Amino acid sequence: MRPFWIEQALFADGSLAPALQGATTADVCIVGGGFTGLWTAIQAKQAKPDLDIVIIESDLCGAGASGRNGGCLLTWSTKFFTLRRLYGEAEAIRLVKASEAAVGRIRDFCVEHDIDAELRLDGTLYTATSRAQIGLLDPVIAALSEHGINSYQHLAPEEVAKRSGSARNLGGVYSPVAATVHPGKLVRGLRRVAMEMGIRIYERTPMLEFNSGECVTVHTPAGSVTASRLVLAINAWMASRFRQFERTLAVVSSDMIVTEKCPELLQQIGLKDGVSVLDSRIFVYYYRSTPDGRLMLGKGGNTFAWRGRIAPVFDQRSPYEADLARSLHEFFPALRDVPVTASWNGPSDRSVTGFPFFGRLDDAPNVFYGFGYSGNGVGPTWMGGQILSSLVLGLDNAWTRSPLTRGPLGHFPPEPIRYVGSIAVRDAIRRKERAEDEDRQPWLVDRLLSKLANAAGKSDKA
Repeated sequence: MRPFWIEQALFADGSLAPALQGATTADVCIVGGGFTGLWTAIQAKQAKPDLDIVIIESDLCGAGASGRNGGCLLTWSTKFFTLRRLYGEAEAIRLVKASEAAVGRIRDFCVEHDIDAELRLDGTLYTATSRAQIGLLDPVIAALSEHGINSYQHLAPEEVAKRSGSARNLGGVYSPVAATVHPGKLVRGLRRVAMEMGIRIYERTPMLEFNSGECVTVHTPAGSVTASRLVLAINAWMASRFRQFERTLAVVSSDMIVTEKCPELLQQIGLKDGVSVLDSRIFVYYYRSTPDGRLMLGKGGNTFAWRGRIAPVFDQRSPYEADLARSLHEFFPALRDVPVTASWNGPSDRSVTGFPFFGRLDDAPNVFYGFGYSGNGVGPTWMGGQILSSLVLGLDNAWTRSPLTRGPLGHFPPEPIRYVGSIAVRDAIRRKERAEDEDRQPWLVDRLLSKLANAAGKSDKA
């Protein structure tokens, strides 16, 4: 099945690029036609227009995580403490600023190239849906203010309930530096622009293997690409394709539903613009409206993949559809009679740190990779494009000097410990947050297990 966003986008632009037939050559070959691969190609081509770039995509551009996320274009500002711990204060400040600048850069690119991605720059609300969540972001907001990079403001509880459309949100903070977007239309728009720039795209062309050396040859079912540089931009699929990355990712689903059109009801409950709303759970609830009057709600941290394998469940209707519908009705009782149009999920490439990492594959000088966006990739993939295009072009700049280019930081335990442990921690988090929702004290063992997830940062889905 095609997820809702991609299905909609294909109605507007259902053109298919040909599959690769025969042998071809290029300066750069990029494997993966999602946000990371397309931004890398576009930004490299902008910097060096005579560069010959080929993208091969195993399915259709955007069929992976890029076309099936929640469309919340967020920044890294709320993760400042983790950034500082991992990369130092100066780089943490730079990355927060860069992640905020990416929101405007994506908007400007859409305007310049006439991409109707339904991008609405209406900000984001981080809320508390239980008393235990109230004030959780206060320390990081204070630190952001101390460094002059705080875009958040506290709102009165009644204002939070009004702007979020739900009395379930008991408090929260708002930042104007965020947007919502139709991810399917954005990724297909990037595809169109890339092709207009002369970037060659071959869809339905999976990489079977590649031979590295002074030149790299990528073999496909009916052809090959020989290039001087190769970029691997396949995200969650890296764990199953390359054994050296098997323990750098935990592949986990985020599941979403979207309602039928109900614009009048959304206006009545207060969802009058494109604000995104995320609560303060470890595996967050997130929701936003669409310009045509639908409501999308999702939740991360549901299905975990064994050894990073992308199981068939990731390409089906969400097995959590009923749970999500129940949660939607708890947030919005007025929408109880509005039918659910579709449900879907997708594999999120959850890294140990919660941040993407980049580098050279096995220290090869001409084979680059970048993945691990951990469910917050709509905006940061623009930054990933900056990093990978700079590496491809051999530049010496703040991106190529960033510690983000030093590969993975840490590893998950081996199987079966990782899988069993992930399920145990997930279930402990569910019990803990259910107790907090009911204003009960969680069990000690659940609080302790939940800290294991907190230590690595939230598994958000944007």
